[in-house]
Amino acid sequence: MRSAGVWAVLAVAAATLALPLVLDSGGLAVYVQVAVSASVVVGISLLMGYAGQVSLGQAVFFATGGYTAALVSQAGLPTLAGLLAAPVVAALCALVLGLPLLRLRGHHLAFATIAVHLIFLVVVAQTDALGGSTGLQGIPLLSLGPLEVSTNQGYAYVAWAVLAVVVVVARNIVRSRPGRALRALATSETAAASSGIPVGRYKLTVFAVSAAFAGAAGGVFAFYIGFLSPGMFPVSMSITYVVMAVVGGLGSVWGAVAGTALVTVLVHYLGVLGTLGGMPDYAPSVFTYAVYGLVLVLTVLFLPHGVVPSLAEWWRRRVRARQGRERAGADGRAPAPT
Repeated sequence: MRSAGVWAVLAVAAATLALPLVLDSGGLAVYVQVAVSASVVVGISLLMGYAGQVSLGQAVFFATGGYTAALVSQAGLPTLAGLLAAPVVAALCALVLGLPLLRLRGHHLAFATIAVHLIFLVVVAQTDALGGSTGLQGIPLLSLGPLEVSTNQGYAYVAWAVLAVVVVVARNIVRSRPGRALRALATSETAAASSGIPVGRYKLTVFAVSAAFAGAAGGVFAFYIGFLSPGMFPVSMSITYVVMAVVGGLGSVWGAVAGTALVTVLVHYLGVLGTLGGMPDYAPSVFTYAVYGLVLVLTVLFLPHGVVPSLAEWWRRRVRARQGRERAGADGRAPAPT
């Protein structure tokens, strides 16, 4: 089983490296979008699946990372410094916001994060240093030492490299002692607190980590697009991230990646279908929101734990059943005791 898992990881890595070489420009755009969005969704999956906190404002930290990377690079510092500063600033913002916000729970926290998102959009639109409502232009290309990333293929590799770092960090957190404490926290805050787990500190830490993931993704996005404006970060973006996390499976790192890929690809190609001749002008947006609603409803009804955890459980049951049949067959062939 372990060797099969290693081969599966190697196969995925090989496919990840090969796909940018064969995809056209449209496919590359979707490929980059999957990696960027998945970096955010991994953080949401940890936040909701382990800390039990529902945030509908993760796009704020995504935008914070983007604006940070842009401003640092426009100040004359290396663009790599901007990319590294993006997750740090996003995490610091989450720490400041999390102190009051994480006193709330459930739908109260969700509504509060939406309010923060709306306030953020207004502040950015009114701040000239951030480009105001017209947007921040002239973001330079990302440079990694002497290498300037100027092609979609290059940004695809950068985006997936950032996602790989996010996945490794997230999996290490899940497998660590704090990760086990977070699982207890997700089950019952009261029981976790009575066991000596610092509930407030752990919730704040996960909130900051999820924001750092979003900030890193936002930094890549800023250099890839080369332009930022408040209209690029609507509240619906945060809701989309939550849908992706739920579809993939809350608390599952690979589920976050799979859910993001599934929803992104479906939305993209149904949007293309909506632009075909004979379709009304509103068809693309209708198809987009229909996909979100339909996929979410089907997942909740038939795969309540998400796609990846449900498939993993099905595979484990199948393996156990096969092993049981093999043991039963071996027992049947064994000679009777004398």
